Amino acid sequence: MKKTIITFLLSASLLASCTDLEVTPTSFVTEDNYFVTQDDAVASVTAVYASLSLDPGEQSLFGRNLYFLTDMASDYAAAGVSATNPQVRALSSLTHDATSDRVQVAWRQIYAGINRANVSIDNIPKVSGSEIIKTRLINEAKFIRGLLYFQAVRLWGGVPIVLHESKSINLGDLKTNRSTVDEVYSQIVKDLTDAEALPKTYTAADAGRATSGAAKAILAKVYLTRKDWPNAISKSREVIEGGYGYALFEDFQDIFTKTKKNGKEHIFSVQFEPNQAGNGSSGSTFQATAFTGFTATEPADIISDVALFYDIYAAGDKRRDVSYAKQLLNPATGTLYTFPKPIFKKYLDLSNLATPANVAINFPVIRYADILLSLAEAINEQGSPTAEAYELINQVRRRAFGKAITTPDATVDLVGLNQTSFRAAIQEERKKEFVQEGQRWFDLVRWGTLVSEVKKVTAKNSVSERNNLYPIPQSERNINPDGLPQNPGY
Repeated sequence: MKKTIITFLLSASLLASCTDLEVTPTSFVTEDNYFVTQDDAVASVTAVYASLSLDPGEQSLFGRNLYFLTDMASDYAAAGVSATNPQVRALSSLTHDATSDRVQVAWRQIYAGINRANVSIDNIPKVSGSEIIKTRLINEAKFIRGLLYFQAVRLWGGVPIVLHESKSINLGDLKTNRSTVDEVYSQIVKDLTDAEALPKTYTAADAGRATSGAAKAILAKVYLTRKDWPNAISKSREVIEGGYGYALFEDFQDIFTKTKKNGKEHIFSVQFEPNQAGNGSSGSTFQATAFTGFTATEPADIISDVALFYDIYAAGDKRRDVSYAKQLLNPATGTLYTFPKPIFKKYLDLSNLATPANVAINFPVIRYADILLSLAEAINEQGSPTAEAYELINQVRRRAFGKAITTPDATVDLVGLNQTSFRAAIQEERKKEFVQEGQRWFDLVRWGTLVSEVKKVTAKNSVSERNNLYPIPQSERNINPDGLPQNPGY
C-alpha cells in the first residue's frame, strides 16, 4: 500500500476516449499537469479499469493473481507440478503465512486500483467539460473502488479505508489504520449506491464499462454476504426487473466465447484482449497456466480431485465439458488427445491454442446466473423456498442441461425441498456453475463451510479456521505494526 499511496502513477499514453479499455501504461505524469480537459478525465478512469487487468511484469489481479486466493486456496483447484513458486504451492495446501508474495501482490494491486480511483474522483471535478460526463466518470471510478474494497474486506476483514490521493511523501502521514468490517462495508455501499446513477447501457464502442445494473448486482452480492436478506432480495430483483436486458445465454459455452463478449449474461466483466499490454504475462495468464500443450505435463492450475469435482456432474450437464476438458482436438495432428487428468477449460481459446499467453477471454466478475442464484438463496434464507426461488434455480439448471430456460421441465427441475435441502441444492449449483470464476472461496467462507469442505481434499487437510481470512501482508505491518494488527492464526 505504501507504494500505491506515495506516488501517483498515471499513464500519459492512455487513450483519451471512452472506446477502449485495453491499454498499456508506458510513462507517467503528475496530476498537476494532467487533469485539464475532459479527455484527461476519461483517460484517468480508463487507467482505473486497467488496474483490474494490467500489471506489467506481474500477473494481473483478475488475470490470475486473485485466483490464487479465491480458487486455488479453496477445495476444487490446486497447484500442479508446473507451479514452481513455493508460495503458490503453500496457498494450494493452505500452509501460507504473512510473508506470502501472492497475498502481498493482491494487496498491492487492490490498493493500486483504489488509489487510481481516488485520483480520478479527487481531480475530475476541476477539469473543463460536460458536468454530466464528469459525474458519470466519477461514478465509474466509485464503482471500481467499491468493487475492490468488496474484494479486500472479504479477503482480510477490516482494512484501511483510503478515499483520497496522498499529497505527502512523509511515511508518518501515510500510515492508515485498519477500519472495522462494518465501516468498510458502509463505504462499499456508499460507493456502489452512487454508481447506481450510471447509465443502463453504452454504445457498442463503450461495452465493458460499469453500468447501473452492475452497481446493483454487486450491491446484491454485498447484502447477500452480509446476510441482509431483504436488501439482497430487493437489489437482485432490481437487476432482474430493471429493464437492463439481462438474460442467460441459451448455451453455457457462450459465456466464455470471444465473439460473445459483453453479452446479455455479462453484467460486469474485466476486459482482456490478445497482447493488450504488449506482454501477455501482465494481462490474463489463465490459458497458459491451465494448458501446457498436448502432453502429459501437468499444468500449473489443476483440479484437486477428479472424483469430487469432475465426476459429480449428472449425465447431460453441459457445464462439465465447458469447465473442464478431458479431451481436446489437436489442430496440428487432427487427433483427439486425452489428458491424464481433466484440465481447466473456461479460459482456453480453442481457436488459438498455439499462443496460450495471449488469452482474449474476459473474466466475468458478475453475471446474470449469479443474480438468479443469489436471489433464490436469499429468499430461502428468509424462511423456505418459494415458487419464485424454485423458478430461479431451475432456470440455471435447465440451461445447464440444454433445456428451454423458461419452460418447466420435470427431468431437471427441483421440487419438494425444505429450507435445508434447498440450501444444499443452491450450494451444489454454485459449485458446478462458477468453476474458476473467483467465487468458490468467498462462497465457502460466507456459508461457514470452508474448513469442512476443504478437508475433503486430502492434500488440503492443513485447513483451519484461520483460513477464513488471509494474513495482513507482513511488509505492510512492518510499516504500521500498531495500526495493522494481524488476523488470528498468522
